[in-house]
Amino acid sequence: MMGNGGRGLLALGVAAVGALGLTACGSDSAGTGSGATISVVASTNVYGDIATQVGGDAIDVTAVIDGASQDPHSFEADTRTQLAVSKADLLIENGGGYDDFMDQLMKTANSSAPVINAVEVSGLESSADGGEFNEHVWYDLPTVRKVADTIAAGLSKAAPERAAEFTANAKAFDGKLTALIELEKTAKAAHEGEGTAITEPVPLYLLNAMGLVNKTPPAFSEAVEEGTEIPAAVMNEALGIFSGGQVKVFVYNEQTTSPETAKLLAQAKGDGVATVGVTETLPAGKDYVAWMKANVEAVTSALG
Repeated sequence: MMGNGGRGLLALGVAAVGALGLTACGSDSAGTGSGATISVVASTNVYGDIATQVGGDAIDVTAVIDGASQDPHSFEADTRTQLAVSKADLLIENGGGYDDFMDQLMKTANSSAPVINAVEVSGLESSADGGEFNEHVWYDLPTVRKVADTIAAGLSKAAPERAAEFTANAKAFDGKLTALIELEKTAKAAHEGEGTAITEPVPLYLLNAMGLVNKTPPAFSEAVEEGTEIPAAVMNEALGIFSGGQVKVFVYNEQTTSPETAKLLAQAKGDGVATVGVTETLPAGKDYVAWMKANVEAVTSALG
């Protein structure tokens, strides 16, 4: 889903995280060389899992949004969450307006811990060319690789004695991402140029990497993201894209539903178009790599 496009004032890019040490906010500073666990707070369980892949048992991760029932756009932090942020040694947010609650949490908690902002790390926003920016960068595997490497750099500043471990973990994670990217390339070789439709652009980076072309009327997906009324003409245009054979697979966000998105899903099924549901947050029982692999394989299978 999309936020207001705001920027976290405390966000640091790759260079900044590499150049600055972590400022511990709690009494158990991980940067003291005492061997204390590094406290990491991530805006969602997606980034929490990526941090865990890199940090292993050296870190303690709190994911603010850790389930499908929580909406980052209406999230209200409790005292426990504010306390976690105040004591964090490293903070991770998506940015791009997706999880603005993190900036408010940092301000309220008076946190001075470094922040990794995935949108800033990605560099993708600068290539939007004035168009609507898709902030769902965790569906972009090259971005996730950059984020993992940035986390490794940040953790290494906090615990230099374990830097080699963090670097090795990030390298192993990068290797798993490379395997996923190869799956995307294989799908692209077989299906490049084929049409897809979406409810909103949550999975669009992945679909584009697989060579698929989004046929959804922009006004439809924008209205779904913003939660605004969908004009009748736009709704009719969206419903009509499935009957002409231009769409091979309809990929919808399972976590954001409305009568309009349900109607579009029913239309796709009625017209014999394959459908695949995806989520914004990490499903229970899966890590990031397993989750994305399942998404790629589901779309590939739907394409036939």
